[in-house]
Amino acid sequence: MAQSGWADSNRRPPRPKRGALPTALHPECWEYTVRAHRGQGVGMDAVVRFEMLRGGIAQLSLHRPEARNALTWEAMRLFAEAVEAAHAAPDLRALIVTGDDEAFCAGGDLYELDGFPTRADGIRLSAIMATALDRLEALPIPTVAAIEGPALGGGAEMALACDLRVMAEGSTLGMMHVRLGITPAWGGGQRLLRLVGYARSLEWLAAGRVLTPDEALEAGVANLSVPRGESREHAIALAQTIATCDPNAVRAVKRLLRAGLTLPSREAAMAERGEFPDLWAAPAHLEASASFVARRNHKPQRA
Repeated sequence: MAQSGWADSNRRPPRPKRGALPTALHPECWEYTVRAHRGQGVGMDAVVRFEMLRGGIAQLSLHRPEARNALTWEAMRLFAEAVEAAHAAPDLRALIVTGDDEAFCAGGDLYELDGFPTRADGIRLSAIMATALDRLEALPIPTVAAIEGPALGGGAEMALACDLRVMAEGSTLGMMHVRLGITPAWGGGQRLLRLVGYARSLEWLAAGRVLTPDEALEAGVANLSVPRGESREHAIALAQTIATCDPNAVRAVKRLLRAGLTLPSREAAMAERGEFPDLWAAPAHLEASASFVARRNHKPQRA
């Protein structure tokens, strides 16, 4: 892994301790975390976890609370593995993406990544999470970001790669890359553009704008604004509502809407029409339609 690169003369050494920097951000503690979790994949003890809940709902969560869930190289690798675990999970109907304690994700962990300053490092950094977030976006089921605390920089890009976003009071969502002299590299700029349009995206990205839940809700970036500490609860409730619907129809809904993001309007409309016939003839629709027709209160009333 890249952690050994600190001894490489081409790498910048980690920054020294500053002020009240949490001890778990120190390189020696990070190395301990790597040793503790290497080889454990996406298990319950990992810094990134994938776990099945009930009713076809799964959760992908980050667990570095002392660093506001900032992403190290190892955390990125585990995140990518967790996304692949979601792709492989049978009967999955919805996925919650969240962080623990009081943060969603504060972006990349600069106390590690600052030691990797070359262009080649930038290519590697952009590739690993861009690929992982593309794979997250490509999941055939709806994904819901449950956001407490900061979702900043790469954390905001992670939230935007989800289909839906639930933001708790006191949380923030900000594409702050420009404040570090960089741009989004994990697809967040393009996802923001599709959500809010060119003018708003340019303003927010060029100014490093940070949104409150109410601002995100008004702009259509967030789906729900909820009380502090309740984002996961509301995200699961939303996922449960989705999970009660026919899974083939839900997957078709996601496909046809995503077609509208990537295809010309006529082709997207044809893709939407193409989803309908098989669903019309499927058992789920036939049973639901027959049940509707059979209900006495829907029969015409005689005079």
